[in-house]
Amino acid sequence: MSSSPSIVPVESATIDSVGVTPSAVRRIAEILSQEAPESMLRVSVEGGGCSGFQYKFDITREREADDIVIAEGGATVVIDPVSLEYMSGSHIDFVDDLIGASFKIANPHATASCGCGTSFAL
Repeated sequence: MSSSPSIVPVESATIDSVGVTPSAVRRIAEILSQEAPESMLRVSVEGGGCSGFQYKFDITREREADDIVIAEGGATVVIDPVSLEYMSGSHIDFVDDLIGASFKIANPHATASCGCGTSFAL
């Protein structure tokens, strides 16, 4: 029998968790409103990219018992424990500027990142 995932309100984020900015909450909620009910944004870290690691963004309805769940204003983000180790203390933001619109992750552990904003090194 699996336990239910932890729900972490955005405003109670600690250094070991991941924060989500208001602009990212709005954009995630907008995206999820066009998806099947109970859809979530899964953010994960994988090997690869031009700096060694890269962030991956997926829409999912699957949630593991040990996922960290961040829920706020119609936006639900899930992160697996291994990815959380690489992302602890990070903030997910949504930026819409002259060069385009995208999610950006400010990761205090990253020692380098590429111009695309989805690849980083530790």
